[in-house]
Amino acid sequence: MKQVIDFIKFNPTQNMTILVKTNHPIEEYKHIASKIMSYDSVYAEQVGFIEKPVKNEAAAHLQMAGGEFCGNACMAMAAFIAFEKGLSQNDLTEILLEVSGADQLVMCQVKRNLDEYHCQVTMPIPKKIEQRTIKYDGSDLNMIIVRYHEFIHIVVEVDGFSETVREKAQSLAKLLGVTLGVSLIAILLYKSKSEELAPLIYVPHLDSMIWERGCGSGTASIGAYLAWKNKGEIVAKIRQPGGTMNVVANCHEGELISLKIEGFVGIVAQGKAFIDV
Repeated sequence: MKQVIDFIKFNPTQNMTILVKTNHPIEEYKHIASKIMSYDSVYAEQVGFIEKPVKNEAAAHLQMAGGEFCGNACMAMAAFIAFEKGLSQNDLTEILLEVSGADQLVMCQVKRNLDEYHCQVTMPIPKKIEQRTIKYDGSDLNMIIVRYHEFIHIVVEVDGFSETVREKAQSLAKLLGVTLGVSLIAILLYKSKSEELAPLIYVPHLDSMIWERGCGSGTASIGAYLAWKNKGEIVAKIRQPGGTMNVVANCHEGELISLKIEGFVGIVAQGKAFIDV
Protein backbone atom coordinates (compact mmCIF):
# COMPACT_ATOMS: atom_id res chain seq x y z
CA MET A 1 0.00 0.00 0.00
CA LYS A 2 1.28 3.45 -0.97
CA GLN A 3 0.86 6.72 0.89
CA VAL A 4 0.57 9.95 -1.14
CA ILE A 5 2.75 12.83 0.07
CA ASP A 6 2.42 16.37 -1.30
CA PHE A 7 5.86 17.92 -1.34
CA ILE A 8 7.93 20.82 -2.61
CA LYS A 9 11.69 20.53 -3.11
CA PHE A 10 14.20 23.36 -2.69
CA ASN A 11 17.83 24.09 -3.44
CA PRO A 12 19.40 26.29 -0.74
CA THR A 13 23.12 26.23 -1.64
CA GLN A 14 22.67 22.61 -2.84
CA ASN A 15 21.53 21.50 0.63
CA MET A 16 18.56 19.82 -1.03
CA THR A 17 15.49 20.19 1.18
CA ILE A 18 12.00 18.69 0.97
CA LEU A 19 9.05 20.32 2.72
CA VAL A 20 5.93 18.18 3.14
CA LYS A 21 2.65 20.04 2.64
CA THR A 22 0.18 17.30 3.61
CA ASN A 23 -0.83 16.73 7.23
CA HIS A 24 0.44 13.59 8.94
CA PRO A 25 0.62 12.37 12.55
CA ILE A 26 3.95 13.41 14.07
CA GLU A 27 4.79 9.77 14.86
CA GLU A 28 4.89 9.14 11.07
CA TYR A 29 7.41 11.94 10.35
CA LYS A 30 10.49 9.77 10.84
CA HIS A 31 9.21 7.06 8.46
CA ILE A 32 8.03 9.53 5.81
CA ALA A 33 11.30 11.45 5.95
CA SER A 34 13.53 8.39 5.65
CA LYS A 35 11.53 7.15 2.65
CA ILE A 36 11.12 10.41 0.73
CA MET A 37 14.75 11.55 1.16
CA SER A 38 16.15 8.23 -0.08
CA TYR A 39 17.89 7.85 -3.45
CA ASP A 40 15.03 5.79 -4.91
CA SER A 41 12.43 8.45 -4.05
CA VAL A 42 12.49 12.26 -4.30
CA TYR A 43 16.02 12.36 -2.80
CA ALA A 44 17.26 15.13 -0.52
CA GLU A 45 19.45 15.77 2.52
CA GLN A 46 16.65 16.74 4.92
CA VAL A 47 12.88 16.85 5.32
CA GLY A 48 10.63 19.32 7.12
CA PHE A 49 6.88 19.38 7.66
CA ILE A 50 4.72 22.50 7.24
CA GLU A 51 2.33 22.90 10.18
CA LYS A 52 -0.04 25.59 11.41
CA PRO A 53 1.68 27.94 13.89
CA VAL A 54 0.69 28.28 17.52
CA LYS A 55 1.51 32.00 17.63
CA ASN A 56 -0.63 34.34 15.53
CA GLU A 57 2.32 36.46 14.38
CA ALA A 58 4.05 33.44 12.78
CA ALA A 59 3.30 32.65 9.13
CA ALA A 60 3.88 28.91 9.60
CA HIS A 61 5.42 26.28 11.85
CA LEU A 62 8.34 24.34 10.39
CA GLN A 63 8.87 20.97 12.07
CA MET A 64 11.99 19.12 11.00
CA ALA A 65 11.71 15.33 10.90
CA GLY A 66 14.33 14.85 13.62
CA GLY A 67 13.14 17.78 15.75
CA GLU A 68 16.31 19.68 14.89
CA PHE A 69 16.75 23.33 13.89
CA CYS A 70 17.81 23.99 10.29
CA GLY A 71 18.76 27.38 8.84
CA ASN A 72 18.50 26.30 5.21
CA ALA A 73 15.06 24.77 5.80
CA CYS A 74 13.99 28.13 7.29
CA MET A 75 15.17 29.78 4.06
CA ALA A 76 13.25 27.20 2.03
CA MET A 77 10.09 27.72 4.09
CA ALA A 78 10.34 31.52 3.74
CA ALA A 79 10.94 31.21 -0.02
CA PHE A 80 7.87 28.98 -0.33
CA ILE A 81 5.67 31.49 1.52
CA ALA A 82 7.02 34.30 -0.70
CA PHE A 83 6.32 32.15 -3.77
CA GLU A 84 2.75 31.45 -2.59
CA LYS A 85 2.24 35.18 -2.00
CA GLY A 86 3.33 35.86 -5.58
CA LEU A 87 6.28 38.06 -4.56
CA SER A 88 7.29 40.20 -7.56
CA GLN A 89 10.76 40.62 -9.01
CA ASN A 90 13.03 42.69 -6.68
CA ASP A 91 10.30 42.94 -4.02
CA LEU A 92 11.17 42.27 -0.39
CA THR A 93 9.08 40.68 2.35
CA GLU A 94 9.63 39.75 6.00
CA ILE A 95 8.35 36.47 7.37
CA LEU A 96 8.23 35.18 10.94
CA LEU A 97 8.44 31.42 11.47
CA GLU A 98 8.02 29.01 14.34
CA VAL A 99 10.75 26.40 13.93
CA SER A 100 11.59 23.16 15.72
CA GLY A 101 14.74 23.37 17.82
CA ALA A 102 14.38 27.15 18.33
CA ASP A 103 12.76 28.66 21.42
CA GLN A 104 11.95 31.98 19.72
CA LEU A 105 10.38 33.02 16.42
CA VAL A 106 12.80 33.19 13.50
CA MET A 107 12.80 36.29 11.26
CA CYS A 108 13.40 35.77 7.55
CA GLN A 109 13.82 38.46 4.90
CA VAL A 110 13.12 37.33 1.34
CA LYS A 111 13.83 39.14 -1.92
CA ARG A 112 12.81 37.77 -5.31
CA ASN A 113 15.74 37.67 -7.72
CA LEU A 114 14.80 36.27 -11.15
CA ASP A 115 13.98 32.60 -10.51
CA GLU A 116 15.67 32.51 -7.10
CA TYR A 117 14.95 33.97 -3.70
CA HIS A 118 17.63 35.77 -1.71
CA CYS A 119 17.02 34.99 1.96
CA GLN A 120 18.43 36.43 5.16
CA VAL A 121 17.68 34.56 8.38
CA THR A 122 18.18 35.88 11.91
CA MET A 123 19.64 32.80 13.55
CA PRO A 124 19.34 31.60 17.16
CA ILE A 125 22.17 32.90 19.36
CA PRO A 126 24.30 30.09 20.83
CA LYS A 127 23.87 29.58 24.57
CA LYS A 128 27.62 29.15 25.02
CA ILE A 129 30.86 28.98 23.05
CA GLU A 130 33.88 27.31 24.61
CA GLN A 131 37.23 25.88 23.59
CA ARG A 132 38.14 22.34 24.63
CA THR A 133 40.99 19.92 24.05
CA ILE A 134 40.09 16.25 24.38
CA LYS A 135 41.95 12.98 23.96
CA TYR A 136 40.46 11.36 20.88
CA ASP A 137 41.72 8.49 18.78
CA GLY A 138 45.11 8.56 20.51
CA SER A 139 45.86 12.26 20.11
CA ASP A 140 44.80 15.71 21.33
CA LEU A 141 41.82 17.21 19.47
CA ASN A 142 41.33 20.97 19.77
CA MET A 143 37.75 21.96 19.17
CA ILE A 144 35.25 24.76 19.68
CA ILE A 145 31.91 23.73 21.18
CA VAL A 146 28.99 25.91 20.06
CA ARG A 147 25.99 25.04 22.26
CA TYR A 148 22.42 25.85 21.27
CA HIS A 149 19.02 25.19 22.87
CA GLU A 150 18.66 21.61 21.59
CA PHE A 151 21.71 20.96 19.42
CA ILE A 152 25.48 21.22 19.45
CA HIS A 153 27.98 22.21 16.78
CA ILE A 154 31.66 21.30 17.02
CA VAL A 155 34.10 23.48 15.05
CA VAL A 156 37.41 21.80 14.23
CA GLU A 157 40.03 23.81 12.37
CA VAL A 158 41.83 21.62 9.84
CA ASP A 159 44.46 21.96 7.11
CA GLY A 160 42.53 19.76 4.67
CA PHE A 161 39.48 17.56 4.18
CA SER A 162 41.23 14.22 3.72
CA GLU A 163 39.39 10.91 3.97
CA THR A 164 41.11 10.22 7.31
CA VAL A 165 39.92 13.56 8.73
CA ARG A 166 36.37 12.89 7.49
CA GLU A 167 36.31 9.38 8.99
CA LYS A 168 37.42 10.75 12.38
CA ALA A 169 34.66 13.38 12.19
CA GLN A 170 32.06 10.69 11.50
CA SER A 171 33.23 8.58 14.45
CA LEU A 172 33.18 11.63 16.72
CA ALA A 173 29.64 12.55 15.62
CA LYS A 174 28.40 9.02 16.41
CA LEU A 175 30.09 9.05 19.80
CA LEU A 176 28.64 12.44 20.75
CA GLY A 177 25.22 11.43 19.46
CA VAL A 178 25.17 8.56 21.93
CA THR A 179 26.53 10.53 24.90
CA LEU A 180 24.99 14.01 24.65
CA GLY A 181 21.28 13.29 24.08
CA VAL A 182 20.61 16.24 21.74
CA SER A 183 18.55 16.43 18.54
CA LEU A 184 21.50 17.20 16.26
CA ILE A 185 25.30 17.05 16.23
CA ALA A 186 27.30 18.94 13.62
CA ILE A 187 31.02 18.48 13.08
CA LEU A 188 32.19 21.55 11.18
CA LEU A 189 35.60 21.07 9.55
CA TYR A 190 36.90 24.57 8.85
CA LYS A 191 39.90 25.72 6.80
CA SER A 192 40.39 29.25 8.14
CA LYS A 193 42.91 30.40 5.52
CA SER A 194 40.50 29.83 2.64
CA GLU A 195 37.25 30.18 4.66
CA GLU A 196 36.14 26.72 3.50
CA LEU A 197 33.66 24.58 5.41
CA ALA A 198 32.93 20.85 5.20
CA PRO A 199 29.81 20.30 7.34
CA LEU A 200 28.87 16.89 8.73
CA ILE A 201 25.32 16.69 10.13
CA TYR A 202 24.20 13.81 12.34
CA VAL A 203 20.59 13.50 13.54
CA PRO A 204 20.55 10.65 16.11
CA HIS A 205 16.75 10.27 16.09
CA LEU A 206 16.80 9.48 12.35
CA ASP A 207 20.28 7.89 12.39
CA SER A 208 20.96 10.24 9.48
CA MET A 209 24.56 11.28 8.80
CA ILE A 210 25.27 13.49 5.79
CA TRP A 211 28.18 15.53 4.51
CA GLU A 212 26.08 18.48 3.40
CA ARG A 213 26.94 20.53 0.33
CA GLY A 214 25.73 23.68 2.08
CA CYS A 215 24.83 24.20 5.73
CA GLY A 216 23.12 27.37 6.92
CA SER A 217 23.25 26.55 10.63
CA GLY A 218 26.90 25.51 10.28
CA THR A 219 27.68 28.78 8.50
CA ALA A 220 26.08 30.63 11.43
CA SER A 221 28.19 28.69 13.94
CA ILE A 222 31.38 29.50 12.05
CA GLY A 223 30.36 33.18 12.12
CA ALA A 224 29.56 32.98 15.84
CA TYR A 225 32.95 31.35 16.52
CA LEU A 226 34.85 33.98 14.49
CA ALA A 227 33.05 36.89 16.19
CA TRP A 228 33.68 35.31 19.62
CA LYS A 229 37.35 34.71 18.75
CA ASN A 230 37.87 38.25 17.38
CA LYS A 231 35.74 39.91 20.11
CA GLY A 232 33.78 42.03 17.64
CA GLU A 233 31.77 42.08 14.44
CA ILE A 234 32.66 39.87 11.49
CA VAL A 235 31.34 39.56 7.95
CA ALA A 236 32.45 36.40 6.17
CA LYS A 237 31.78 34.47 2.98
CA ILE A 238 31.95 30.79 3.88
CA ARG A 239 32.77 28.56 0.91
CA GLN A 240 31.13 25.12 0.83
CA PRO A 241 30.87 22.39 -1.80
CA GLY A 242 27.46 23.70 -3.00
CA GLY A 243 28.39 27.39 -3.05
CA THR A 244 29.05 30.35 -0.78
CA MET A 245 26.91 31.56 2.12
CA ASN A 246 27.34 34.87 3.92
CA VAL A 247 27.34 35.30 7.69
CA VAL A 248 27.26 38.47 9.79
CA ALA A 249 27.92 38.10 13.53
CA ASN A 250 28.53 40.59 16.31
CA CYS A 251 30.11 39.91 19.69
CA HIS A 252 30.04 42.62 22.37
CA GLU A 253 31.87 42.24 25.70
CA GLY A 254 32.13 38.49 25.24
CA GLU A 255 28.44 38.04 24.37
CA LEU A 256 27.05 37.35 20.91
CA ILE A 257 24.34 39.91 20.24
CA SER A 258 23.41 39.20 16.60
CA LEU A 259 23.82 36.40 14.08
CA LYS A 260 22.49 36.36 10.51
CA ILE A 261 23.08 34.23 7.43
CA GLU A 262 22.30 34.93 3.79
CA GLY A 263 21.94 32.70 0.77
CA PHE A 264 19.94 31.90 -2.34
CA VAL A 265 17.07 29.41 -2.58
CA GLY A 266 15.69 27.88 -5.74
CA ILE A 267 12.41 25.97 -5.99
CA VAL A 268 13.20 22.90 -8.09
CA ALA A 269 10.19 20.56 -7.92
CA GLN A 270 6.67 20.26 -6.63
CA GLY A 271 4.34 17.30 -6.75
CA LYS A 272 3.28 14.01 -5.16
CA ALA A 273 5.49 11.26 -3.82
CA PHE A 274 4.31 7.68 -3.31
CA ILE A 275 5.88 5.87 -0.40
CA ASP A 276 5.33 2.52 1.29
CA VAL A 277 3.23 2.73 4.45
